[in-house]
Amino acid sequence: MRTLITLVFLITIGTAVGQTSETMTEFDSNFAHTVYFWLKNPDSPADREAFETSLRTFLDNSAFAKTQFIGKPPRASRDVVDGSFTYSLIVTFESAEAQQEYQVEAPHKKFVEESSGLWTKVIVYDSQGI
Repeated sequence: MRTLITLVFLITIGTAVGQTSETMTEFDSNFAHTVYFWLKNPDSPADREAFETSLRTFLDNSAFAKTQFIGKPPRASRDVVDGSFTYSLIVTFESAEAQQEYQVEAPHKKFVEESSGLWTKVIVYDSQGI
């Protein structure tokens, strides 16, 4: 339930703030891939810039990712909000098979190769629509 609430919150914020009418695509409820990243040096502007650049390049070149949302934790106003991560990513897909293809496509592999040295922890929550 906590993950669902977080997902809905991030999508709402992303729709309102993180996407423009030119870049926004409709949320595909078939398959959502939610990723949380903890950077080794979250206060380093250089590490943040490197991570964001690599992530945006990857998403811009993915053949499978539909909706794309990159977020940072807001100031927590309630005890149930986990703001310990550095970045979040929500990507939707038309199917679980498309998400599997995304995992092995060249832009995703390049992102992991370029950026994995910047993070200490990654947690992934995948969900299929009901």
